[in-house]
Amino acid sequence: MISLTTDLHSRSNIYQGCNSRNYKPSKHVSEKNENTYWKPTGNIICKTNSIIAYDPNLIAKNISPLTFYKPKHMLQENDTTEFFEQLSNNSSCNKSYLKSSSTCSLSSSSSLQGPVLSFHNVSYNVKIRKFKKFKWSVETKNVLDDVSGIFKPGMSAILGPTGCGKSTLLDILSGRKKQKQFNEQILVDGCKEAHSLKCAAGYVVQDDMIMGTLTVRENLMFSANIRLPQSISHAQKADIVDGIIGQLGLTKCAQTKIGTDFIRGVSGGERKRTCIGMELVVSPAILFLDEPTTGLDACTANSVMSLLHRLSRNGLTVIFSIHQPRYSIFKLFDTIMLLGAGKVVYHGPACKALDFFYDQNYQCEPHNNPPDFFLDVVNGEIPSSRSSPYCSNASVATFSNNCGEYFSHLNYLFDILLDVNFYKNKPSKNKSMESQKSNESDKDYCTSFISQLIYVSKRTAVNVLRNPASSIAQITLTLFFAFLTGLLYYKMTIDANKDIQNRAGAFFFIVMIQMFGNISAVELFLKERSLFIHENKSGYYRVSVYFVSKIFCDLVPLRLLPVVLFSIITYFMLNLQLVVSKFFIYLLNLFLTTFVSALMAFVISASVGVLALANMLVGLVMILMMLFGGLLLNSVSIPRWLKWLEYFSFIRYSYKTLLINELKDMQFNIYDNGQIIANSTTVANNFLKEQGVAYESDWDLWQNLFALGISIVILGILCYVQLRFMVRNR
Repeated sequence: MISLTTDLHSRSNIYQGCNSRNYKPSKHVSEKNENTYWKPTGNIICKTNSIIAYDPNLIAKNISPLTFYKPKHMLQENDTTEFFEQLSNNSSCNKSYLKSSSTCSLSSSSSLQGPVLSFHNVSYNVKIRKFKKFKWSVETKNVLDDVSGIFKPGMSAILGPTGCGKSTLLDILSGRKKQKQFNEQILVDGCKEAHSLKCAAGYVVQDDMIMGTLTVRENLMFSANIRLPQSISHAQKADIVDGIIGQLGLTKCAQTKIGTDFIRGVSGGERKRTCIGMELVVSPAILFLDEPTTGLDACTANSVMSLLHRLSRNGLTVIFSIHQPRYSIFKLFDTIMLLGAGKVVYHGPACKALDFFYDQNYQCEPHNNPPDFFLDVVNGEIPSSRSSPYCSNASVATFSNNCGEYFSHLNYLFDILLDVNFYKNKPSKNKSMESQKSNESDKDYCTSFISQLIYVSKRTAVNVLRNPASSIAQITLTLFFAFLTGLLYYKMTIDANKDIQNRAGAFFFIVMIQMFGNISAVELFLKERSLFIHENKSGYYRVSVYFVSKIFCDLVPLRLLPVVLFSIITYFMLNLQLVVSKFFIYLLNLFLTTFVSALMAFVISASVGVLALANMLVGLVMILMMLFGGLLLNSVSIPRWLKWLEYFSFIRYSYKTLLINELKDMQFNIYDNGQIIANSTTVANNFLKEQGVAYESDWDLWQNLFALGISIVILGILCYVQLRFMVRNR
């Protein structure tokens, strides 16, 4: 049996009775025995503001009352009920302890009503493939190691050096990581809410993900229209947006576009506040932010964090990662969690962090910024004033591991366990989370597929019209190549000696223009890739909605409408056969060719995600298709073991269609010494035979168009599957 005596009159420190410098974990601690359990048998003196003081009679079986590894294995329901009955009936709180604790700024947030997010023993590993000694090996990197904590209404910051797992933990808490990728549980008010967090919580990413061609008000209205229930009228949604604009101080720039590479827009601070406003539209129970001050100057960063502090005073649970906040920002924090090498170095009230490091023999200089001091200590840049069994200057990992192990034995995790089980045994006070939970089984989104498709398609169409890089440039290039082709092959005659070859060259050049002209689809999709992933994970719309809207509002106007202009200009400037059916086959073939090339670019860009690599792969694929397209390499002369490659060439199908449509049974003049000696269709038909092009039946023409159509269906399916795979694995 182990007992612990606490000194309630020691210096103001939340780790009463366990921060003594001669404290060492018992033998049972290092073994992490999951069969051990605790049960309070003495009287609890006081519990307030996440700070617990214990009566000396508090005892445990097998382990110290400060040691908890697996809360769900150690606490019985009867024990919890009995304990909190004692807690509620106890009236002998230590007044001096309350007085010393009241100096902490955390007391200002203790009365806030809102959701409480707790997480227990969260571990996250990633597998890294490395090539060593002429073979592939898989190494496991421990990103998060047995991290536990609790975030209450107010400002909760996650700090730590680069690569310590801040963003990973934030993604896990917000439900953006798949459950099978990490261990243990995440609770909101004591209930598993991972699914409903998608709709009940807001997430502001580090890089501002927002449509730059839309104004501030249009972006906020898009979020309101697509994320608020359809039972709310448009006028009510507009009132909600107006209220948020006023609350965030965006009234002056409400009608200003966000801005792109070609459009001058709002400032960085206004852009960040707009991103926050898009999440506030749905009145989230919890707001997550990934490094909200990144890229902002000191004044703007302070303004954004002050805004978040005001929002948190209304009961909003604000959880964010931040790298190096200035002191004026650090003063706004209620709770901080300091990570190092995937472990919790400190988790508790921000105003008590310096006391914790002081107990570890690390003292902050009088004019040093506390967050900078914390990071320096974790990085091993500040030596300890004297030796401690839990401090080491050898490396970041060593110190973080030792300090993390030491912290895991402190009574704050005991408090976490009590708080979480307290929330398990009381009804939720958060109506937002409760309503989301009740509707969880009914639907995943607040709006229907049709409504989402309408709003997303409308936004996509507006983006296309307002984006000069995607609209004006595309039309300009189309007209340029159309007139260039028309001038190069202007008014071709029916001279068998030269114009058959000219027609073949013109058709191949036209097909190549349609193929390479759609490489720009790679960049346009990659620019929206991150925005699409963020909005889908935040519950804006379905993957199918984005895919369909992209097809009908991007590919159709941006890729197919310019084809009409190109076809009209080239068909008549080249003096092709003036037959209505042949013109529409020519137009249909270019339609299908453009669609195939654009979808192929979409599939590659969705699979790769890096612009330079995607452009290289698209160019490589098109060059291979060009080699087997029918002009550079005669189909008859292709080796048998490479013959199968020509069936994967979209250029071949399009080129053969144009040849058959124009040259089949076309009469050409045969000249001898400048004189026409014959007029026959044999020359054109013989040319088709020499090229290995079958032309005898109508099916020989339509099978090529059918092959292009099948290719479109296959690429469309691959693109949709890749979009779903991309979202699932991010």
